[in-house]
Amino acid sequence: MKQKQSGDSADKTSRRSIYLLPNLLTSASLFSGFYAIIAAIKGNYQAAAVAILISFVLDGLDGRVARWTRTTSRFGMEYDSLSDLVAFGVAPGILAFMWGLQDYGRLGWLAAFLYVATTALRLARFNTLSQSSNGSARDYFLGLPCPSAAAVLATSVLLCQYVGIFGPVRHVAVLIMVYGLSFLMVSNVRYHSFKEVRWLQQHPFSGMVVLILAIMVVAMEPKVTLFVLIGTYVISGPVLMSIRALRPRSLRSGAGHHSKDVSPGRDDGI
Repeated sequence: MKQKQSGDSADKTSRRSIYLLPNLLTSASLFSGFYAIIAAIKGNYQAAAVAILISFVLDGLDGRVARWTRTTSRFGMEYDSLSDLVAFGVAPGILAFMWGLQDYGRLGWLAAFLYVATTALRLARFNTLSQSSNGSARDYFLGLPCPSAAAVLATSVLLCQYVGIFGPVRHVAVLIMVYGLSFLMVSNVRYHSFKEVRWLQQHPFSGMVVLILAIMVVAMEPKVTLFVLIGTYVISGPVLMSIRALRPRSLRSGAGHHSKDVSPGRDDGI
């Protein structure tokens, strides 16, 4: 009897440890986002950008770990959303303002505020759609995921430093980029979630080779390749939407039966 009780106690401890793991990853993502805010205020834009990218990676891990360990919960989803608002809303907004929007005065800080506000709206809509989907798996995000939008701003800072611009910049492209990302986050543009890549599941060895090659390409010049990869993903949504709009109506209706909308659960970004 004592052995059974000790076994049950060990199982509860093990389950509790597994439950804590995704929330610890979420906490680490929140910490990186908070550090990015401090670094941006101090003018250390590179450290702020790197911290946001670290949050980007951690945010992609916590949801997957929760699903792999079957420890998804309502608490985890809410905590993840609050963490995302800091790491991918407030932190990039402050970084964008301190780095490239200060000289635009009211127009600049309004752009930064709009970015934070649309991030909050994006997360609220995501959570609402997740509840209405009853947990069914989906292939697409509705609107640009906020981690991807934050990664665009972070990699833009790193790209500028790659070409020799280390301090604040004053270019209208930054202002347009912030407004554009804000619009895409609350738009109805579809973005692939990459949560389930069927080709990788069907060809695991080839997928491993492709992954190794991708890592090598990124490692060659990460400040450039990361910006190109994230930028390509951001552009892919409007491009694919335009292609679908130009298709004949019969083809669009046929494709609509096979495509799905918004991916529920934690907002894992790409």
